[in-house]
Amino acid sequence: MDQNNLLSSFAKLRQIDETASALSQGNVRVHWKGLVGSSKSLTSICVAQQVPGNHLFILNDKEEAAYFLNDLEGLFPGDKRVLFFPASYRVPYQLEETDNANVVTRAEVLERISGGANAWIVTYPEALFEKVPTQKNLVKNTLRVEQGKNYSIDFINELLLEYEFERVDFVYEPGQFSIRGGIVDVFSYANDFPFRIEFFW
Repeated sequence: MDQNNLLSSFAKLRQIDETASALSQGNVRVHWKGLVGSSKSLTSICVAQQVPGNHLFILNDKEEAAYFLNDLEGLFPGDKRVLFFPASYRVPYQLEETDNANVVTRAEVLERISGGANAWIVTYPEALFEKVPTQKNLVKNTLRVEQGKNYSIDFINELLLEYEFERVDFVYEPGQFSIRGGIVDVFSYANDFPFRIEFFW
């Protein structure tokens, strides 16, 4: 039996329809028991397909979340709805050591959610315990640069340092910036690639 047939078999289960209709009613609690292995991800995704909107799947720990995510990515390869929301710290209890790649991933997930698109977000408690800036604070602490306007390189330098960006010779990871003459490179937490801003005197 291939994956599509397996998924359609699960989708025909009476319990899936009952759960989907209950969730579409609004504020309800549903408890499933007896699910093992990949049946958790199969049944969860069958319900998510029937009830549009954002779905948050919270697993017990990072390892369980990775298995669940792997199931979803196997069933829906390349599907943009499948997202992973990781913790931003490399080592537990060492909060000063952040993993910039995970910070970027978190920012992308939050951006997708605020955009209103349907998303299936897989996460675990440690990732949810981290504070997330409100949309108001995010807008307040965002620097938008427009072509044709006048900006001071000193102002951009001070602002990025205030936002706790690290000044380096060459940017290679999120949270860094460099200034060389009239060229400013900024690696934002919200993008996969750095921005280059060129000033003409």
